[in-house]
Amino acid sequence: MPNCHGFVTKENLPFLTRKELEKTMENPIRPRRNRRSKAIRNMLAEVSLRPAQLVWPVFVMEGKKTREPISAMPGVDRVTMDTLLMDCEKALKLGVCSVALFPKIAEEKKDPHGKESLNPDGLVQRTVKLLKKELPELSLITDVALDPFSSDGHDGIVANGKIVNDESVAVLAKMAVSQAQAGADFVAPSDMMDGRIGAIRSALDQAGFSEVGIISYAAKYASAFYGPFREALDSAPKAGDKKTYQMDYRNSREALREVFLDIDEGADIVMVKPAGAYLDVIQQVRANVEIPVAAYQVSGEYAMIKAAEKMGWINGPAAMEESLFAIRRAGADLIFTYFALEMAAKL
Repeated sequence: MPNCHGFVTKENLPFLTRKELEKTMENPIRPRRNRRSKAIRNMLAEVSLRPAQLVWPVFVMEGKKTREPISAMPGVDRVTMDTLLMDCEKALKLGVCSVALFPKIAEEKKDPHGKESLNPDGLVQRTVKLLKKELPELSLITDVALDPFSSDGHDGIVANGKIVNDESVAVLAKMAVSQAQAGADFVAPSDMMDGRIGAIRSALDQAGFSEVGIISYAAKYASAFYGPFREALDSAPKAGDKKTYQMDYRNSREALREVFLDIDEGADIVMVKPAGAYLDVIQQVRANVEIPVAAYQVSGEYAMIKAAEKMGWINGPAAMEESLFAIRRAGADLIFTYFALEMAAKL
């Protein structure tokens, strides 16, 4: 006889009479009814994606009217402030209203303590001031980490071959205040030092910036997918790796511990990075917290899709869309992605 769902199987088919078979086929459960047209599929889609949910990471450098392609990230450029202003105007027209800013700092301005990060007339500070003046409706997210400014290429201060935690946190808190003074809407600590969210929240509040939010890179993994980004900023470690502070990719329970700590310390939004290989972590975080969850589709994820598209192995735009909806389906409320403008135009 048919199974409990009314389906005909290889096992029961030989035992059905013609009358029983006709009765079985009268009203079977058919999920395909809900997929039979594009209109119906759109009506019943479980997740949606809006341009405003996309955060566009951008790379800024010194100079004027210049655009430098990043070889490992086709379609992504390092740009000067004036060029970035025009790009951000385009982003706003497409509905992408949030930008994450990353600076390429000249080598001669780097030192072991990242002092340039605190320069009120530094590249980040000047860029934030320009964008907030010309495009006040743009939401600006600044990166809080020492690697772009450090001659060692690490997210914290290196002493005797080790990344020291508390000394690094003290500098990061000052960096966050400097970025807030320039006009940042959110500071985004990506360093993974212990206790930095609490220190930054306290420093911002004491400096009169209680309205500036914190997007915490709460679960940032030591990943092989960051390579193109480090080329973009020339920020790879000069020695060693980042595994003593970024998370082990074999762990997921540890991610929840990091997330809960950052929320307790004052994070307004928590992030999982990378996204594509960590959809399970995004899902766990979303199921366990009430504040917004962000995910970062990193440079390596972007580069793989672009490279496969160039070789003719995949449909690039379709893979882009599928990957972003997978991140949304896992539970991300907003997505940092280099596809932001391309996806917004498609939406």
